[in-house]
Amino acid sequence: MEIYKLIPHDTKINFIAHRRYTYAFSIVVTLVSILAFLFQGLNFGIDFRGGFVLEVRSSQEVNIGELREKLTKLDIGEVYLQEFGSKNDVLIRIPSSGENQLERNVSLEKVKSCIGQEVEYRKVERIGPKVGSELVHNAALAVIISLLAILTYIWIRFEWQFALCGIVALAHDCIVLMGLYSICHYFEFNVNAIVALLMTACYSIHDTVVIYDRIRENMRAYRDLSVAEILNKAMNETLSRTVLTSLTTVLSLLALCFFGGKVIFDFCFPILFGLVFGTFSSICLSAPLLLFTGIRLDGKDLEIGLEKIEV
Repeated sequence: MEIYKLIPHDTKINFIAHRRYTYAFSIVVTLVSILAFLFQGLNFGIDFRGGFVLEVRSSQEVNIGELREKLTKLDIGEVYLQEFGSKNDVLIRIPSSGENQLERNVSLEKVKSCIGQEVEYRKVERIGPKVGSELVHNAALAVIISLLAILTYIWIRFEWQFALCGIVALAHDCIVLMGLYSICHYFEFNVNAIVALLMTACYSIHDTVVIYDRIRENMRAYRDLSVAEILNKAMNETLSRTVLTSLTTVLSLLALCFFGGKVIFDFCFPILFGLVFGTFSSICLSAPLLLFTGIRLDGKDLEIGLEKIEV
């Protein structure tokens, strides 16, 4: 089985000695993400800014790919198509493309003229901005509650120092992913973006908990080591598992991005981006940040001992 090991068992990477570089990198990308969000905002999709929903039934089987290509050429924004029921039924969602009702109706008429008259419009429904604002509020609430639940779980399982550092790393990942949506307006911020945020949080905290568990074990087993040495040892011991777990997911997402088409790409790439930063923060942020918290063992402060480990 040794042939399958990407990371040698006796790896001794000095993560703590290079923590200033990783801190600086994280601060820069976080500030860039926040500034992009403040000055550029998000490219909200139909789920948030409103639009039209059409249920269309055709006498023949609908070719989703061909219809999507035709509607994309109308230049009215991202149009979502989905089969439902039989292969003759299709659900079409059109984003709002204007400030007034007349401009919005123009987009609707463009879609109808492109589809043709030989279809049955079973439902034409408008999604108003009020629904979109409620969805924004509910989505933000869902993310905040998830982060608080994760914070509580780590606090109960470990100590408050671990919970604090874990949530800081988690917030870093979510902010950077939001920065991607702010900088690259190619990606619409819709319900899939909320899924990407929650998946990033799940992957990040999963790796973090594994590292924290090893840190706690090493704190009990190696009482003669300093905090810095214990952290380095734990990160190196879990590095192989972290890399292999992330790599298998990355390979799957890359395959979907390259061969899944535009719709799958728009969904998978932000998840891939978040996974990469989630893995980075688990190794380079969540554990090194413990040095600032003064973690204790059996009521006794552990010697930080950075002078032994600095390069």
